[in-house]
Amino acid sequence: MKLEEAIARRVREMLKEVPVHGWDHTLRVYAIAKKLAKKYKADELIVSIAALLHDIGRAYKGKRHHALISAEIAKEWLEDEGVPKEIINAVCKAILAHSFSLGYEADTLEAKIVSDADKLDAIGAIGIARCFMESTLRKRGISVTIKHFNEKLLKLKDLMYTEEAKKMALKRHKFMLYFLSQLKEELREATIDDDPQLL
Repeated sequence: MKLEEAIARRVREMLKEVPVHGWDHTLRVYAIAKKLAKKYKADELIVSIAALLHDIGRAYKGKRHHALISAEIAKEWLEDEGVPKEIINAVCKAILAHSFSLGYEADTLEAKIVSDADKLDAIGAIGIARCFMESTLRKRGISVTIKHFNEKLLKLKDLMYTEEAKKMALKRHKFMLYFLSQLKEELREATIDDDPQLL
């Protein structure tokens, strides 16, 4: 636990200026991952550390993928703490595999759990809130944000590995569909088709 606490302090400090993938997100991923690890009897130390460090690379701005940076930082920090090599490798593997866009396969139970936990936080009511936060930061309008739902968020329920995550994802997925249906209805109500002065 001392190792987790030391890592958590460093992560919290580094992510304090990161809004959407910051400390709040990390804590939620950590909590879900811990619950899944207990349920499936995974290595809780590997899952906990990987969950805490999975987005640390987002503290650095640049063109390199955040998961690659996160894995490098995890390796460096854990080596400094004298953590055994096999644990470091397992943590880094889970960090690399959590990303939707990087394309690494989660081939261990621990990696699957961290991936599930991270993706669960991207959908449902929290996912909707985070999506619009990100859209604000990127100056995306509502139509582009809806496109992001279709291109990514609505696909995440089918990418879950564990049965428990699949159940949670289905509930969150249904809520997103309800939200999008209502949003599209309201957008239709606010559409002007025949006013040449404004079009």
